[in-house]
Amino acid sequence: MFTRSIFLRTVAGAASAALLFAAAPAVTAQEVSAELDAWLTANALGNYAAAEENWDDIVAKATEEGEVVVYTSSGRIAKLVDHFQALFPGITLTVFDLGSVKTIEKTIREQDAGIFAVDVVTTGNSGQVLHELLAKGRIFNYVPAHFIDRIPEENRDPLLIRVNEAIVVFYNSEANPDGPPIGNVWELTQEQYRGRIGIKDPMASGSSLMGLATLVQYPDEMAAAYKRLTGEDIVLGDGVPDAGYEFVRRLLANDVVIFKSGSKLADAAGKPGQEDPPMAMTNMTYVSRNDDKGNVNAIIADLDPVAKMVYPTFMSIGANAPHPNAAKVLIAYLLGNPELNLDTALEKPYTEGASFDMLWGLAPYHDAGSVSPRSDVPLGFALSTRVPRGSSSRPRRVGSD
Repeated sequence: MFTRSIFLRTVAGAASAALLFAAAPAVTAQEVSAELDAWLTANALGNYAAAEENWDDIVAKATEEGEVVVYTSSGRIAKLVDHFQALFPGITLTVFDLGSVKTIEKTIREQDAGIFAVDVVTTGNSGQVLHELLAKGRIFNYVPAHFIDRIPEENRDPLLIRVNEAIVVFYNSEANPDGPPIGNVWELTQEQYRGRIGIKDPMASGSSLMGLATLVQYPDEMAAAYKRLTGEDIVLGDGVPDAGYEFVRRLLANDVVIFKSGSKLADAAGKPGQEDPPMAMTNMTYVSRNDDKGNVNAIIADLDPVAKMVYPTFMSIGANAPHPNAAKVLIAYLLGNPELNLDTALEKPYTEGASFDMLWGLAPYHDAGSVSPRSDVPLGFALSTRVPRGSSSRPRRVGSD
């Protein structure tokens, strides 16, 4: 049952996990069993990863394996099935779109039961991924050798990032022609916005949870932002330890609206023709629905104390994956065509034609809310003309997520 106390404890746990990640980024797996060690040795993974790879041999073995199974927090992976299978005939791509929380839960539950069905795990929720999956030998990092020099170390160690995304606050630009209705995050907790703020369910969405957890990690900055808005020092509620948790408490008390779907939340905020639309704290990538669905969302680009809370979505190979070579091929595909570079000309729609053939698995994510881990990929910032001028070209990382 959803209660404020359960919610606050969950945010507290997420914030603690994120701080552990920030303090100790070199997360390593526990000692593995002899059986798992043999699997790692046979497939050149973990401590046996090769500095050089025979890619043609990997693709040939992947074709013999015939399938690759992915557990993912992103429904857009399903848009890649036909394109991937056309590039790599003989390898069937099977996608389980589970969301971040269920992706982690399913991986743990199956492996605890001795079932090793997943090849690639790709999800956000960094605290759980790093400490419940990677550190416990449930997943293993894999970076295709031909991409290592194109991916900064922080994007591939301790775990390869598939894409960096951000949590932002959307407002309806048609209903607010003069610009953002707020400039300080604490305004979301004020009476005038009671019941008019939406968030994606943090109990089911790791990205939404980690966005709130990021604010909790910085109580001094949150307290300072409150004083800049009100001119007064913040007064904490009973039992509330600091300004970060106080923000979450007040947001809940202001009748925040919980959405199960991030896309529906973005639509609720951005649908044109509304007199008093809500604002949405959600994934920046949904600004793409301005083009796809006719929304009129804009991003509050100057929100005190932070406008963009960046979080990584990782990808890895599951322990004892039944199709390890096909997993390597899929991960390389999700990083994009090796011929892609900063000078590559790309045109919408990115999931069709020549642009798709250059972007490969990056195609559904080539938008204003996503940044590839590669240093040689052009930014997809031409997608929405409604992103306010002056917004940062690269989301600013705040905390670990």
